[in-house]
Amino acid sequence: MKRRLHTGELYWPNDSSIMEEQLQCLDRLYDFNATRPSELEKRNELLKEMCAEIGEGCYIEPPFHSNFGGKHCHFGNYVYANFNLTCVDDTHIYIGDYTMLGPNVVLATAGHPLLPELREKGYQYNMSIHIGKNCWLGAGVIVLPGITIGDNVVVGAGSVVTKDLPSNVIAVGNPCRVLREVNEHDREYYFKGRKIDWDDIEKNVDK
Repeated sequence: MKRRLHTGELYWPNDSSIMEEQLQCLDRLYDFNATRPSELEKRNELLKEMCAEIGEGCYIEPPFHSNFGGKHCHFGNYVYANFNLTCVDDTHIYIGDYTMLGPNVVLATAGHPLLPELREKGYQYNMSIHIGKNCWLGAGVIVLPGITIGDNVVVGAGSVVTKDLPSNVIAVGNPCRVLREVNEHDREYYFKGRKIDWDDIEKNVDK
């Protein structure tokens, strides 16, 4: 059963060998969520213990919710996650460098069979999630099992991502659909007619 966590096969998640490991991971997650705001160094050390990979400069704001306490989460460099990130990490979740996750984002790798007899017996399957570099997932975004999101993608708040998204697009809705590509307008304006002051950006780049 433990092997099937990462193969996409149906398996029984209440198998004793799975539950024992999962509980140990959840104990460490509990410790992470119990840290004080001033205990940044302690948080960083716990993340290194908890996660499959944790890159340089990552920040995950507690509370962090995770089926395996981050054991199957791969965070690149400078990933930022706001309050209540939920990683249903029964299998692997990959998040690229500089990606930002708004509050209440859900990344769910676990699925359950449509056949009610199998759900009654407690079976499930897992499909990994891949999120590229420099993405921004707005508040309340839900990403379903097996999804791949390319680089430089913005997913609008409240979207439910049911299909793969290519790089360099803005996508919104339920189900989430590509609205348009990131374009030259976005290089000039950052929000509703507000212009980007590139001189100011360059001046502050090394600060």
